[in-house]
Amino acid sequence: MIILMHPEATPFQVNNVLAFVQSKGWQTCLTRSSGQVVIGLQGNGQPLDPFHIGQMPGVADTMEITERYKLASRAFRPTSTTFAVRGVTVGGDRLTIIAGPCSVESRAQLLETAHAVKEAGAHMLRGGAFKPRTSPYSFQGLGEKALTLLAEAREATGLPIVTEVMSPHKVALVAIYADVLQIGARNMQNFDLLNAVGEAQRPVLLKRGPSATVEDLLMAAEYILAHGNDRIMLCERGIRTFDNRFTRNAFDVNAIPVLKQLTHLPVIADPSHATGVRRYVQPVALAAVAAGADGLLVEVHPHPEQALSDGDQSLTPEEFARLVVAVRQLAAAIERSVG
Repeated sequence: MIILMHPEATPFQVNNVLAFVQSKGWQTCLTRSSGQVVIGLQGNGQPLDPFHIGQMPGVADTMEITERYKLASRAFRPTSTTFAVRGVTVGGDRLTIIAGPCSVESRAQLLETAHAVKEAGAHMLRGGAFKPRTSPYSFQGLGEKALTLLAEAREATGLPIVTEVMSPHKVALVAIYADVLQIGARNMQNFDLLNAVGEAQRPVLLKRGPSATVEDLLMAAEYILAHGNDRIMLCERGIRTFDNRFTRNAFDVNAIPVLKQLTHLPVIADPSHATGVRRYVQPVALAAVAAGADGLLVEVHPHPEQALSDGDQSLTPEEFARLVVAVRQLAAAIERSVG
């Protein structure tokens, strides 16, 4: 259930409603939509009489939410969520472009890439410090050293940094350096990790798992939202299907308009992991923008043939610059813009 308060409801009236529902064993979450306080109820409290609540001073209406995802639903928050990361707005009419290498390999590699993507028009820098790899023998990242290099790149370029955190006990460390905590596809249903990043109160980029449904993704977001952290980007990065001969994954472009209808959270597309092939990144990125994505997450490397991870899907700086030009042109055609 959600409880809609009158726009003129006083703080006393809001607190009175909160005290009543909490006395019945319900957890509460407050948000504002079009000037109204909205109270969302979570948990398994005692049954509530909607008529009785509707008669309480300051209450405008009550509404049952039938979806399992409550706080992520548009029923809970009809207006689309926007938030800022170091001055960069995520959501709304402007598209957000996040770019950088799959892995931080060296200071020179990272700074070269950071300056290149900044010049081309990226708004945030991505780079992996801790890398979950299919093989234990593959490059696993530079760890905290990479975090310090990312912080240096942010200082040099002004770009906020996005990096993945893999385990709950690493959240505090990564949060010291990162502006956005990324939950990778393999960890989308690592519920201890979701709770930890929710408690950290940092912006989160949550990737869809390779076999996850749209509802699975929204339920994962619900874990983070339950901690009062609503600065979440949902990321569509392709799903595993029966055919991976030509591409790494199957990009579920359907998921973008579906998510935009079901949830108020911004949706980011990752055409690099969706395709796994450099020459397909731009057309899939444009398809995502046309479908309504709020931004892109793109892998860029100055020398992809030498990359220690995901070189096949990484764009060169020159290719990335051409992609940004194409995205700007398409955005203008659909009455959006690239900040």
